[in-house]
Parts: sequence; structure tokens; C-alpha cells
Amino acid sequence: MKLLAISDTYIPAEFMAQGFSALKPLGVEVEVRRWEHPTLVALQEANLLIEKGGPEAVPLPAEVTDHVAGFDIVAVQFTPLSRKFIESAQRLKVIAVLRGGTENVDVACATERGIAVLNTPGRNARAVAECALGLILAEIRNLARAHACLKAGQWRRSFPNSDAIPELNGKTVGLVGFGAVARLLAGYLAALGSRVIAYDPYFQGDSGTVQMVDLPALLRESDVVSIHARLTDENRHLIGERELGWMKPTAVLVNTARSGLVDEQALVRALTERRIMGAALDVFDIEPLPIDHPLLQLDNVTLTPHLAGSSIDAFRNSPKLMAAHLERMLRGERDLPIVNGVWPRL
Repeated sequence: MKLLAISDTYIPAEFMAQGFSALKPLGVEVEVRRWEHPTLVALQEANLLIEKGGPEAVPLPAEVTDHVAGFDIVAVQFTPLSRKFIESAQRLKVIAVLRGGTENVDVACATERGIAVLNTPGRNARAVAECALGLILAEIRNLARAHACLKAGQWRRSFPNSDAIPELNGKTVGLVGFGAVARLLAGYLAALGSRVIAYDPYFQGDSGTVQMVDLPALLRESDVVSIHARLTDENRHLIGERELGWMKPTAVLVNTARSGLVDEQALVRALTERRIMGAALDVFDIEPLPIDHPLLQLDNVTLTPHLAGSSIDAFRNSPKLMAAHLERMLRGERDLPIVNGVWPRL
């Protein structure tokens, strides 16, 4: 049995080889090919094209796509797998995607051909949760703004929220979405003494000490609102003009999920008019963020360039996590993260 792992700038070839080496005792031959980019920015730009235009939007070089007919499994992170690629891999039975989203794979084509598509849910959950906590603290305590001022030669201690700088102890933090990231963040916040509430119409199970509430209640009660939902057609602009109006004037909004969950123009207006205290954002409608974007003119925001999930541990561990899924699959176990309902024929 043969597995083709296609590395990229975030998960280099050595990580792929190390992670999938656990499958060799089970008779899996692993080959690693490289999808090369000169910089991380170049890879991010390719990813944006794929997210908007699908796996056909970015062509792959011949050294990646040639001679793929003999592989049973293909493992990728961001590499696009188009219909042409999938049809060329005549023995292909499993596509393993080393992240939660599968926008870079023609899942419909795979399903038509009886190919199982697996993802890696929660693979960077800890990275995003830790970054979300950092953004909360950076925004409410003016850490990034103070740093920028000192670098510019200014000893500044007065900021838009100077009359209401809080501590997280005793404050209410509302989590929109209660998946793996939010549950980790809830634990961090509990350790700081925060009251944590959450809204997630799809969550089932025991939420522990986290109180589940509806969205209006969450927005009205929270001192910090942190977004962790998946973006769907149904929840686009989940946080819009009306919802921002429900928030406290002293509250801040944090988004490390998807920009489409928030009406960005409505948020800019709310921040400009000081209807909410501030925001911390890692995701934007247009990336990279244009230099003339209105968010860059505001003094009550903390902005980072879509890096919440980018930690060395998240990238290093992704092939290991997928290798564990594939090992269970080869042993006939059925608890697998299959996204298209096709059971593997291995």
C-alpha cells in the first residue's frame, strides 16, 4: 500500500516523513513530495485563491502531479487536489487532509469515485485557543498599542479604554461556538477567574461549568465576546449591526475564527463611534489587509495577520494525528473523521 504525502511551507517534508513513519510497520510505503513556495506569504496568497475559487484555482507543478496512479492514500495540508488530480490517481481510496477545512479538495469528485475524505479536527485547537487568550489580554490591557508607542518613542499611558481597563477575574467572557478551541479557552479563562458562557446551537453533551445561553443573552452579558464558530451559509454575518448593538459599550470583540462571521463594515462603524470598547482580530474579509483599510486607522483595535493557528507544534503534530486516524482505519475501527460519508475501501 502506498501513501503520497505532499508537504508545504508550513508542514515541511521532514514533518510529513516523521509523522507518517508510524504506518510503515503496517505495510504502508510513504513517499513525500514538496509543494514549494518562496515565502509563507506566497503560500497564504495561494490558499486565499483556493478558498475563493476551489481546488482548480491554483495549478500544481508536474513534479507533484506526475505518476500518481499507484497511490492508495494522498495526504495534504493546503495542496489543492482537483478533479484532474483525483481522476489521475486511479488507485486512490483515501484523501487525508491535515486540517479541519477541506476547501482545497474536490470532495464531490472524491465522493463520486468512492474515495473517503478525512480531515484532522482540532489539530491546531490549542494554538488558536492560546492566541485568542493572548489577543483578549492584548486588547483589554493595551499591550500591542503600548509596545507600538514605545517603539515610536512615546511613553504613553492613556488609551481609549483608560477609564475602564479590566481584569479578567470576575468578568464574563462569552464564547460564540463551543468546539475544541472554545472548550480549551474556557479552561484557560476559568483559571483566571472568569465567568464563561457560550452559545452553540449544535453543541451536545456536558458543558461543565460553562453556561449555555442564547446569542442575545451572551452579547448583552459579556465583557469579552470571542468567536469560535465554523462559517456556514446560514451563519454568515452572525454578528452584524443589530448584534453589535446588544453588546456593552465597555465590551470587546475577538475573532480568531472566520471573518465572514462578522459584518466587518458594521464592526468598523461600531468601533469608530465607540459603541463598543474595542476589538482584536486575526481574520479579515480581504487578506492581506490593504494598507488603506479603515481598521488600520483605529486606535481601539489589536490586529494580527491570520496567525492564530500557526504554531510549530500544531504543524508538527498534524501528520502524527492523521497517522493515528489511518492506523485505526487499517485496523478496521470506525471512529474516523470522515467528512463525505464514504467508508474507506482499504
